[in-house]
This record gives sequence, C-alpha cells and structure tokens, in this order.
Amino acid sequence: MKRNILHTPARIHVPGEPLDRRAWLRWAGVAGLAGLLPAGCARRTQVTSPDEATLIRFPQKVALRAINDRAPCLETPWQYFRHDLTPNEAFYVRWHLEAVPTHVELRTWRLRVDGHVERPLVLSMEDLRGMESVSLVAVNQCSGNSRSLFVPRVPGGQWVNGAMGNARWTGVRLGDLLRRAGVRAGAVQVSFDGLDEGPLPSVPDFVKTLDMDHARQPEVLVAYEMNGAPLPMLNGFPARLVVPGWYATYWVKALTNITVLDHRFTGFWMATAYHIPATPGANESPQAHAKLTVPINRMNVRSFFVRPDPGARAPAGQAWALEGIAFDGGHGIRQVEFSADGGGNWSEARLGENLGRFSFRRWHAEWTPSARGEYRLQVRAVNNAGEGQPTQANWNQGGYMRNVIEEIRVTAI
Repeated sequence: MKRNILHTPARIHVPGEPLDRRAWLRWAGVAGLAGLLPAGCARRTQVTSPDEATLIRFPQKVALRAINDRAPCLETPWQYFRHDLTPNEAFYVRWHLEAVPTHVELRTWRLRVDGHVERPLVLSMEDLRGMESVSLVAVNQCSGNSRSLFVPRVPGGQWVNGAMGNARWTGVRLGDLLRRAGVRAGAVQVSFDGLDEGPLPSVPDFVKTLDMDHARQPEVLVAYEMNGAPLPMLNGFPARLVVPGWYATYWVKALTNITVLDHRFTGFWMATAYHIPATPGANESPQAHAKLTVPINRMNVRSFFVRPDPGARAPAGQAWALEGIAFDGGHGIRQVEFSADGGGNWSEARLGENLGRFSFRRWHAEWTPSARGEYRLQVRAVNNAGEGQPTQANWNQGGYMRNVIEEIRVTAI
C-alpha cells in the first residue's frame, strides 16, 4: 500500500519551492553526494553549539541545521523562536526511516481506520475536510532535543536545543474518527502508521500506539494544516497525528493507517525504542543503568532565553530587554523567573499572551547590569501543577528529557 503512493506527483500548491521529484532529488541528492551532511541518523556527529552546525536547505524549508540526512533530521535555527508560532519553513524535521515520502497524490491518498471496529473507514482528504475542524496551538518537541549537551555523551542524533517548534494545528479529532468507525468492546489501544519505510524488510516499521482512553481525548488530532497552510512534506503531508503535551515520537507523520487493537501492541518502536528510566526525571547513572524502563510520554517543564544572544555585549548601567519561551506537557506555565548572578537571586518575569496550555508561553523582563563584567543569566519556569526545573541536568542512556535550568553568558562593557 505504501509504495503505491510514495512517488506520484503532488497536485496541490504548497507555499515555497514546488516539491516535484526533480526538485527533491536536486536538493536531497546534492546534499548527500557532496558530503555536506552526516551519513546516518544514528551517527554520533558532534554539534555542540549552533555555530558549529552545517546549514542546508531542503524543499519548502529555509536553511536548517543539518543533524543527519538519511533519514532527514534538521534543526530550527534559534532566531525563529522569537515568533510565537514557528514558521512552517523553519520548523524542525525528524524522520526515523530512510525511505521518506517525497510525493503524495491526494487524489489516491486514503486514510484507513480499521481493526477492532464496527465500520472500517477509508477516507480521502476531501472526507477529512468535510468533518468538523478543530484548531489548537501545541509544541512539538523531539524526545532527544538537547541530546548533544548530555555529559557524558550518548549516541543518537546530536541535537542542540532546536528540535522543537510551536504551531497552530488544524484537523479533525481522532475521537471523532473512532466514533464514526464504531470502536468495539474490548478495545485496548490504537496504532498509527505512516508512509515512511525502512531500507530493508528487516527494519521495523515505524508504528506507535496510544492507549484507548488517551486516543479519545479531545486534543488529539489528525491534522492536515499547520499555521493555516497544508503541512510541509517534511513535516508530515498530507496528514499527521498531533498528540499535544507528549513528545513528538507519537506524532506520526504522513499518516495512512489507524488501527484499533484488542491487545497491547508489541512492536519495536513501543516495546523497545524510546524507553526512559522509571525514575524521577528519567534519571539514571552512566555506571548503573536503570533496570525498569517505560515508554517516554509527557513532556516536562522547559524554559529558554531568545534574547539576548549568548555572548551579547552592551553598556553597563543600561537596561537590557530579556525575552524567552517556556512550555510543559499541558498543565500550562504559571511562573517564569530569571537570575543575573548564576542563581543566587531570582526575579519574576512577565508572562505574555496565553495561546493555550500546550503552547509556548512567551516571557519578558528588563535587567540592568550595575557594573562591567561577565554575567550568567539563568531562567526557570514552574507549571500549574507545581512542577519546575532541576539545577542539575538529568542523564539517561537515550539522551531524553533534558530540562535543567538553562543559562547564557553575556558581558556588560
């Protein structure tokens, strides 16, 4: 089923460079053959700061930081987080399997909802757009965001902090699709499969699941638009799963099959991959790995500076504008504080517009350095459930869920 629609030309207009096959091969092929990108998604490529990353442009995208090219893993440059919504053309990219879809013919694409249901569905894009639409703003964050900052280092895609983005997603509720299909008694989970494929039959298909109760939550969507436009090809065109508050491994792209299960799924990407220690903060020791693990799930609390830039210089005695973002797994941000002396004293920041409990929450503050010299600016957030950020970074062998209090260094002159 997948291979029948991987390589037929798209028939709708998407902003940016047309994604015909020649354009795709020109960009992706030239990048790989010219040696501009690392060779594989598991390669331990050292990218320890934004300045050290290679920038590359793919179709429908601005120049993004190249983490890997097979499958594409591309990181959003930091200046784009100064927007409440991350622009589609700058939104990060993360695929797992090498054969990613480059073309989808909407006239033949179908979304199937089947399995343990009364009425299996075969839906076109026209069918989806004919249902009640829902929009919400939500952060999509890779489970391994900031992995390159783990000490000691761990293998995997060496993201800095830009494997995340905030967008307004529009589509239909997954629960509405399940109700239309008629979930039968005894249903346990729902699985999701997309168009990407492994290079060999032995490579496990990328299939993720949600428990039935979670799948029915009103915020879980099958989205066909992102920030008011069709999804970019690299971000899941023509439709993707949106699981607000949970890490992006569950946000299956280029969705084609939704299957209701009467048993627990045991595929590789749920039973083995993306597991975290069943400990506070998903923490374990490099010398003694946790014996009990669970699938990664809800995002923890994070906050960042977006202004000033690290290493910025400005006159002492002059007010500096501080700005940043904070987010969590869906409780919503209650408070953001900043420190200008490495955590000795903290001042409360002003929270910006609330775009919803799953969105970035922008924060603002002013700070005036009293004397010349270098300063350590730190930021921390607390959500409405009272969860905050630790002063010491967690560590686990997967490089997941970093949420330590972040800092930048600036100089007053």
